[in-house]
Amino acid sequence: MARCPWAGTDPEYVRYHDEEWGVPVHDERRLFELLILEGAQAGLSWRTILHKRATYRAAFADFDAARVARFGARDVRRLLADPGIVRNRLKIAAAIDSARAYEALRREPGGADRFLWSFVGGAPLRNRWTSLQQVPAATDASRAMSKALLARGFRFVGPTICYAFMQAVGMVNDHLVDCPRHRAIARLA
Repeated sequence: MARCPWAGTDPEYVRYHDEEWGVPVHDERRLFELLILEGAQAGLSWRTILHKRATYRAAFADFDAARVARFGARDVRRLLADPGIVRNRLKIAAAIDSARAYEALRREPGGADRFLWSFVGGAPLRNRWTSLQQVPAATDASRAMSKALLARGFRFVGPTICYAFMQAVGMVNDHLVDCPRHRAIARLA
């Protein structure tokens, strides 16, 4: 398989590329998980976060936003002591604040799914990149998403993080055109 070059040879990373990355996601718990994990990844590699994902799920109540929104000082101390996650106080506080904002968003008509997907008109954008150098770090859509999320109280949701989130949840198909996943994902939309 001529995968996107970023997939490399790490089995977990290859599995992520082949089975998850770019597949359209509408499950609100999964959307929340990926939004928080992309924020945790800021300044680090996605590989680092991917290898910590199981621990993140356990530490953050399986990404149940309502439960995370109720986390308090004791939970913050617990998370700061957990070697299985990125123990950055700002990122942990941001995840809790973002859970509260996410819960408010879920109560709006259409919920978080509709709101988040509105930045791509409700359907995946199909890019036709032939090299990794063509893939942008941010777009007008990710900048608009970032601005809207920040205004609603989310944190660690800059334009680059939002674009990585959009790629992960299939809002954009950024598999290279010669990667078999490009065509497979296009058929899902």
